[in-house]
Amino acid sequence: MAQTMKIRKGDVVHVLRGKDAGKKGRVVEALPKQGRVVVENINVVKRHRRPRPIQNTTGLGGAQIIPGGIVELPAPLPVSNVMVVCPTCGKPTRVGTVEKTVKDKKIRVRVCKQPGCGQEIDRA
Repeated sequence: MAQTMKIRKGDVVHVLRGKDAGKKGRVVEALPKQGRVVVENINVVKRHRRPRPIQNTTGLGGAQIIPGGIVELPAPLPVSNVMVVCPTCGKPTRVGTVEKTVKDKKIRVRVCKQPGCGQEIDRA
């Protein structure tokens, strides 16, 4: 069974391996069941799409069609190949968790594990 992913949608990540190693990007989608993340403008692949009609047309102007052709899409990366970039220190970091009390409720907050930083990654 897979562990909880420490990377979420909206995080800025640094790519460690693959053809885009060393680049940074924002997570567009997290896929915890597959253990993968989709990062914008990273691991871009070309797909050939055929033209198809738009499903929910209101009847104005007839049928509308999504054009076909060669489309570039970001493909999922394994979560082990990316590292969260701390918004405070700006360095790729491992992620730790700390329990914090807010309004008499205990919540878990992600923190930076860089020496000398230790700031919260979550903006909550």
